[in-house]
Amino acid sequence: MRSLVTVQRVKKITAIPESDFLEVVHVMGWQCVAKKGEFQEGDSGVYFEVDSFLPVEPRYEFLRNSSHRENFDNGEGFRIRTVRLRGQLSQGLMLPLPSFPELEGFSEGDDVTEKLRVKKWYVQETTTAGGTAIGGRPYGIQTSDEIRIQSATDLIERLSGRPYYITTKMDGTSGTVYCINGKIGCCSRNREIKDEADALYWMPVYKYGLREKLTALGKNIVLIGEICGPGIQRNKLRLPVLEWYVFDVIDWDTGHCIPYDKICEICSALGITVVPLEECGEKFAYSLEELLEKAKGNYPSGLDKEGIVIRDAKRPKTISFKVLNNDALLKEKD
Repeated sequence: MRSLVTVQRVKKITAIPESDFLEVVHVMGWQCVAKKGEFQEGDSGVYFEVDSFLPVEPRYEFLRNSSHRENFDNGEGFRIRTVRLRGQLSQGLMLPLPSFPELEGFSEGDDVTEKLRVKKWYVQETTTAGGTAIGGRPYGIQTSDEIRIQSATDLIERLSGRPYYITTKMDGTSGTVYCINGKIGCCSRNREIKDEADALYWMPVYKYGLREKLTALGKNIVLIGEICGPGIQRNKLRLPVLEWYVFDVIDWDTGHCIPYDKICEICSALGITVVPLEECGEKFAYSLEELLEKAKGNYPSGLDKEGIVIRDAKRPKTISFKVLNNDALLKEKD
C-alpha cells in the first residue's frame, strides 16, 4: 500500500510575496501552501500527499469548498490534488502534529495512512467495459504504482553516476498479462479479469495473439503495460483504437525485472509496443528541479504528457520512480 500520509518535518519555509496569511512549507521534495506562522522550520507535522482521499470529519471541513468529492470506490471525502495558490505550486497538505492526538508516539517517516483512514484517490479509469473481476491479482503479482520522486528524493543520489533510462509515462490504465505454469491470465490494477473477448483488460491477448505467442515462448513471464485509447482517461494520445504499451517484463522464475533493452527484444518477438524511450545514459546527473522541468512537454497529439519514469538501467526495480508533469496536474478537473 502506498504511504500517502506520513509524519514529516518542515525543511524550510519561504514567503509568498504580498501575502499576509499564507506561506510555502517544504516537506521532503514537495512544497505546499500553509497558513502563515502555523509552522516553524524543523516542526513536525502530518503530510498528506497528492491523491490522498481524506474521510469526512470536522478537522478537514476547511477543505469542503475546494476538495469535496464523491469517489466511485470509497464514497465521499476530500481529495488532495495539485493546485496553484497565490502563484505558488502547492502539492499536498501539511497539518500540525498536535491536531492528531491519536498519533502520539509516532515519529518522522512513520506511515499513518491507515491510522487516519486515508485512501488513494483513483479517477474512474475507463468508460469501456473493463471485464468481470474474478479475484485479486494471482500468484502475488504486484501492482505497478511508481513512487513520486518528491517522496523519495534519496533515489536521485542513489542513481547518481549510474546507467539509467527515461521513458514517457503514458496516459491510460494499467493492464497486466501473465503466463505462469501454462496459464494465461489478465489483470487490471487490482483484480484478475475473466477471459472474455470484449473485456478491456483482455484486449492485449486478443489483439496481439498473445495466447499462442506466450505459449510458444515457453517462459513463466509477466508483462505489464498501459492500455491507451478511446474511452480510457482522456485519451490524450488521441489514438483511434486501443493500444498497449509495455513498461515492465518480469521473469517469474527468477523474480527479476528485465532491463529495457531486453524488454524491447521480447516485445519485438511478441509483436507488441514498448513505452517510448526518451533518454538513456551511462551516468545519471539530474537534480530534482531538472527532472521536474524534464517531465513537462507534450505527446505527439500536442496535449500535455503525464510525465516520465526513470530507472536504473542495470537494476530496473532497485531504483525506479516517476516524475509527473506539473502543467498537466494543474489542469486536472476531477
